[in-house]
Amino acid sequence: MDDYMRTKGRIFDIQRYSIHDGNGIRTIVFLKGCLLRCRWCCNPESQRHEIETMMVQGEPKVIGKDVTVEEVMETVEKDRTYYRRTGGGLTLSGGECLCQPEFATALLRAANEAGIHTAIESTACVPYEVIEGLLPYLDQCLLDIKHMNPAKHKEYIGRSNELILENAMKIAGSGMPELSVRIPVIPGFNDTIREIHNIAEYAKKLGNVRRLHLLPYHRLGQDKYEGLGRAYLMGGVEPPVNKKMETLLQAAEQTSGIECQIGG
Repeated sequence: MDDYMRTKGRIFDIQRYSIHDGNGIRTIVFLKGCLLRCRWCCNPESQRHEIETMMVQGEPKVIGKDVTVEEVMETVEKDRTYYRRTGGGLTLSGGECLCQPEFATALLRAANEAGIHTAIESTACVPYEVIEGLLPYLDQCLLDIKHMNPAKHKEYIGRSNELILENAMKIAGSGMPELSVRIPVIPGFNDTIREIHNIAEYAKKLGNVRRLHLLPYHRLGQDKYEGLGRAYLMGGVEPPVNKKMETLLQAAEQTSGIECQIGG
């Protein structure tokens, strides 16, 4: 067995038969740890690298498990037939999967060498060398761009956006993975036509973006905050209505000239 198959990492979930987060039917591996602290994060149990306990329906549940690439690939390989039929494969998510660069790269390499399509869902808020190291094994990049204003980005997310935007330009310039830009639409943060227009304009400027996804804010992660003993800062925020999303979609389409969709 190749040494890289023994690379260890920390995950908190593996979800099979997903039709989001990449083309076709996919297996999503959720890695622990994230550099950002988005107020609306629906996976707060992903943020800290440490293994932690979360109350789920009144029962304590351990969140986080150390595994090898080989162990993960045993699960991923089970659905090879579905990948082949649908153009699906493996997606690394999180948290931020690039916070565990050695493990993420080894996982993508294992899937790539097994002939399985690979994708990452990422904010790209890491040194570009990390991204560059895994590009040879990456077929699709689902890149979050949440705001163009660095000050507002820092206020709501905990970090500024310069590195993210710089890396987006470099990923697009590499011409290697199929690139989709994803915008979580958050009321009070980035849900105006002007703000969506600015991100769509940047996506157009990147020049190698296949799709632009608008992801409407939802409250599905709210109970997890209670389970972790943490405050949910978005309690008073209502999800955007369909009409609003359609208006923002139209703005994104007109500005970017790229295929745009709600969700996915």
